[in-house]
Amino acid sequence: MEFDVVVVGAGPAGLAAAISIKQRAAARGEEVSVVVVEKGAEVGAHILSGAVIDPAGLDALVPDWRQDDARPLSTPVREDRFLHLTEAGGSRVPGFLMPKLLHNDGAFIGSLGNVCRFLATRAEALGVEIYPGFAATEVLYDAAGAVTGIATGDMGIARDGHHKAEFTRGMELHARYTLFAEGARGSLSKQVIARYELDAGRSPQKFGLGIKELWQIAPDKFESGLVQHSFGWPLDNRTGGGSFLYHFEDHFVAVGFVVHLDYSNPTLSPFEEFQRFKTHPMIRDTFAGGKRIAYGARAITEGGWQAVPKLVFPGGALVGCAAGFVNVPRIKGSHNAILSGMLAAEAVDQALAEGRSHDTLTPYEEGWRDSPVGRDLKPVRNVKPLWSRFGTRLGIALGGADMWSNTLFGWSPLGTLAHRKRDCDSLKPLSEVTPIAYPKPDGVLTFDRLSSVFLSNTNHEEDQPSHLRLADPDIPVTQNLPRYGEPARLYCPAGVYEIVYGDEAAKSDPRFVVNAQNCVHCKTCDIKDPARNITWVPPEGGGGPVYPNM
Repeated sequence: MEFDVVVVGAGPAGLAAAISIKQRAAARGEEVSVVVVEKGAEVGAHILSGAVIDPAGLDALVPDWRQDDARPLSTPVREDRFLHLTEAGGSRVPGFLMPKLLHNDGAFIGSLGNVCRFLATRAEALGVEIYPGFAATEVLYDAAGAVTGIATGDMGIARDGHHKAEFTRGMELHARYTLFAEGARGSLSKQVIARYELDAGRSPQKFGLGIKELWQIAPDKFESGLVQHSFGWPLDNRTGGGSFLYHFEDHFVAVGFVVHLDYSNPTLSPFEEFQRFKTHPMIRDTFAGGKRIAYGARAITEGGWQAVPKLVFPGGALVGCAAGFVNVPRIKGSHNAILSGMLAAEAVDQALAEGRSHDTLTPYEEGWRDSPVGRDLKPVRNVKPLWSRFGTRLGIALGGADMWSNTLFGWSPLGTLAHRKRDCDSLKPLSEVTPIAYPKPDGVLTFDRLSSVFLSNTNHEEDQPSHLRLADPDIPVTQNLPRYGEPARLYCPAGVYEIVYGDEAAKSDPRFVVNAQNCVHCKTCDIKDPARNITWVPPEGGGGPVYPNM
């Protein structure tokens, strides 16, 4: 199938790009064909975010969204709280100490999945074709090496590789330009970054793992519009991360925890740290009498300004979190995702108007750092490196001072600090750490991973090749297990990876088991595995979680 533009991923960046391309073409009196392919079973099925949303992107893309009866955001932020937690207590950080850029004035609390559903409706009204349930699995190139589109995955292949009765061949979608909007650690985005060396001269990309639950709480516990963040306990001073807790809509509370994936203790479990966080005396009362109704997890790009790769290559571009436009201290990226999609659309529209195809969209790369996206990321560029180098207490203090310097004077005495290493290289051997022991869940406030995955509505066709590829199936047992205790069994928030012993009492005859059907597509294994042995690829289209309003 031939199109002017193919967009991979129906998240905020991809949908914004598609809408903006159609808007610009219509303003020129031209008709262009735009298609969006989405691996989730429906638009929004794989979208997970906090989310406190800066409306700058929506305001620029669809200025009338606030007047739309179907608007996806209806709860304005009314109060900001920032807490420092210790094991026994904690304290509230005075608001005047926080740089203004960290305040949430004018922002909204809601579901990013519902924002994407809203944008999909707007896109289709403009003539954009959206194909949910189709996973892009291959990048297509011409003889000169330019991207010419993508191919969707075959469906109906059995685990042993034979074609089942319902086998259906994937489709090639050819385009003059292809935009990759897959989100953090996108499988095709990884390929084009490597092929065109787009990360040359950049800091290594950094990531966090965000784990989220959606609760409906008792009316007397609900404070509409409250936004609360915390740092400190249960993480130690050398481990970066923190919590979010947002009250919105019909007595909903979105609660979550982010652990920076450059942590060093291989016995740490981000999922268990999240469960421990909820038991804190300043937190637990919120959930008394409430009910947990949804669960999910997703990797987050954290590298910021200095880790954004080159965005363009012959025939295409990276947009949104595929490029890494998250503002870490603001804990926001959806506004930049939308704005980056619009910037890419501007360059695409110019190229189409000039009759070009498969060349490099240079204006997008040259312009983003001076755009609202760049102006959002540059003042906070040193927060993550300082946190990683100096730990939570000193790192946050230094990062705050650096943000104040950028806010007041427009410069930093530190310049731009580089990220030192990849997250997969940060683990220490078991012999150098104190193992962490976690309490058992109570099933009321704290839970296990399998009951949590059930609430994500995750489903995969079981008789298909595993989408979690091991370059060497022996490494988990021969290398990772003796050196690190096989950290995949702990960093995965969905219970995908296990070590099973032939003799449990003697801990002998270990086997590495991959429960791929549990995967919520967070991509943490593709990022954190110390042997870089695991590669995440898309399963059959439509597989994975089906988040209702995350």
